[in-house]
Amino acid sequence: MNMNKPSHGVELTPRAQRGNIARLTIAQALAGANSVVVYATGAIVGDMLAPSKALATLPISVFVVGMAACILPTGAIARRYGRRASFLAGTGCGVLVGLLAAAAVVLGSFWLFCLATFFGGAYAAVVLSFRFAAADGVSPALQARALSFVMGGGVIAGIVGPQLVTHTMHLWPPYMFAATFLVQAAVAAVSALVLLGVRLPMPTPAEVAQGRRLAAIARQPLFITAVMCGAVSYMLMNFLMTAAPLAMHLCGHSQEDANLGLQWHVIAMYGPSFFTGRLITRYGAQRIVAAGLLLTGISAAVGLGGIDVAHFWLTLILLGVGWNFGFVGASALILECHRPEEKTRVQSLNDFIVFGTMALGSFASGGLLAAYDWDIVLWVSFVPLAAAIAALSVSLIRARRSVHSEPRSS
Repeated sequence: MNMNKPSHGVELTPRAQRGNIARLTIAQALAGANSVVVYATGAIVGDMLAPSKALATLPISVFVVGMAACILPTGAIARRYGRRASFLAGTGCGVLVGLLAAAAVVLGSFWLFCLATFFGGAYAAVVLSFRFAAADGVSPALQARALSFVMGGGVIAGIVGPQLVTHTMHLWPPYMFAATFLVQAAVAAVSALVLLGVRLPMPTPAEVAQGRRLAAIARQPLFITAVMCGAVSYMLMNFLMTAAPLAMHLCGHSQEDANLGLQWHVIAMYGPSFFTGRLITRYGAQRIVAAGLLLTGISAAVGLGGIDVAHFWLTLILLGVGWNFGFVGASALILECHRPEEKTRVQSLNDFIVFGTMALGSFASGGLLAAYDWDIVLWVSFVPLAAAIAALSVSLIRARRSVHSEPRSS
């Protein structure tokens, strides 16, 4: 037996697999509304409450910092007490973010709003693990499809989230968005009820023992490529999406136009998930990642073409599809880099690096938009994109050489 190949854990029954995937998909849809609400309102509320206009996008950056800061702790909870325990801790944060954000708007406190978005990031950090949890107990041949299908739950979030903002933002005058955040807290509570029914294997003694050293796992060329491509895909998506609503506002477009653009962006992010897994199975994860990076580059090029509503919307749609192919493909590659007893540690390390990088992009986005303009934000996005394409090209060349160097069977 080749010990360098990842082994696979105990498989759940088909009924249990279907039940878990259904519940995780529903929870993904409900939890996705948390992120959509923060992205749709964060910069606007920040602009209303911040002591300086340069800090307008800080709440969204704090949201990303919350994701990065809480990924490793939630992974530790999952490794010690099981994934469901971490799920419920995350949804508790989801309720808290809504309550704190509403209080911040009523009190006019910018820093309380930033604290609220930090807890929103903690909730999002837990939601990130839903995609990997879907692959637990599933046969290797179906893992990419299970992971991808759960990500598809974000389509509902893309529809519900912006509409939730549109229909609730004026319900509590004069406190714009206060009612929105209270409804978001209620949605997080419903998500907790759904997750109570998830049945996943408890951590084994081997998993608690942690397996190989992380340094050895992280040195794998495939792991490095997967992390880099996942980080760039997510960073650029957040980099452009953070700035887009405020850029539309500065260009004279309405909040409703920004909400609708964000809605189609989120649909484009998650809609392809219903077939991305099949594409990965057929063409390989690396080729799908390459397609995603290419689409991200095209989205930035479209944005440079003008500042009409159509340019913003098409940029956001292409950016969403590019993110899906890039991030889901990179996540599928991560599944090839660890053994079952190492999964929570390796997956948490991957997400920590991805969202730590994303936090840098989020801070840079707001600063660039405030200091320069939307075009500069778009031009800067090509730099990390080129680095990811170069790393992926090297990986594809190595994979091709490996295939050609294998001895043919007689």
